[in-house]
Amino acid sequence: MKFTVSSAGLLSHLQAISRVINAKSSLPILDNFLFKIEAGVLTLTASDLDTTLITNMEVSESEGEGTIAISAKILLDTLKEFSDQPIEFDINDSTLAIKMRSGSGDFNLIGQNGDEYPQIPSLADDAKSVTLPTSTLLSGITKTLFATGDDALRQVMNGIFFDITTENIVFVASDSHKLVRVKTTAAQGDEACSFILPKKPTNLLKNILPKEEGTVALKFDSKNACFSLSNYTMYCRLIEGRFPNYNSVIPTANPYKALLDRAAFMNMLRRVSVFSNQATNLIRLDFQTDSVTASAQDIDFSVSAKETLACQYEGEEM
Repeated sequence: MKFTVSSAGLLSHLQAISRVINAKSSLPILDNFLFKIEAGVLTLTASDLDTTLITNMEVSESEGEGTIAISAKILLDTLKEFSDQPIEFDINDSTLAIKMRSGSGDFNLIGQNGDEYPQIPSLADDAKSVTLPTSTLLSGITKTLFATGDDALRQVMNGIFFDITTENIVFVASDSHKLVRVKTTAAQGDEACSFILPKKPTNLLKNILPKEEGTVALKFDSKNACFSLSNYTMYCRLIEGRFPNYNSVIPTANPYKALLDRAAFMNMLRRVSVFSNQATNLIRLDFQTDSVTASAQDIDFSVSAKETLACQYEGEEM
């Protein structure tokens, strides 16, 4: 098996999927990338058993077809030191010996049998499917990811809840102290369904979605989900369990309402937070009819700050 690829192109694809690989893998072969050559297309795979990320790239030349697992660390460390140039991979299918040829040198290493790499999980025949714009998915997970929990006893709080209806999709996350709900009508499902996406695959999507355009084809059953993009495909294990009824804790008739400039409010909070207690990061908000005042202090360091922003406020001063 032999093929030639761009060093910069290969490095870019490998770096994108390398975030799947754990620092300490449960299986030694998971410290490798899986290379598969078929019909002149190179398919690259990284997995940690729970999450698998796959990408494809064209090769300029290829002979033969097959699979081989190659050390992720050696490949990444080597490719980082190349300027963009063609790299030829010459692989002995019998001994798994790999020779990488650049314009100025040869690099030799031993791969592992690609057949020993974990198989991609299969979805049930009755798996649900939804198609949504990449920008919608990116916006939903970006706005909710920070609110996910980290509770070993309540795993359902450690991911983003996708609540899909025939009218909209709702992204929800909570760590029991804060709750975020993001609704979008840019996509809907054929029927009501839901799942909980863990934080690791969510972070992977957050990294690759900005590089993508078009739509995401989402397919899932009770245990696994598959996100298909133009250049990447991700399979991941879902968090099993029932997410709490988030609507029951959101007030429907709140007597306190404030209308303010979002960017100005965020900038004010960032400035005032510099002077907050480093342990609690507490900021006090005082609402008046036409303004809101943010204040913070750290008694231990004798620092404090107070700033006022104009707003439209309805309700008692608080």
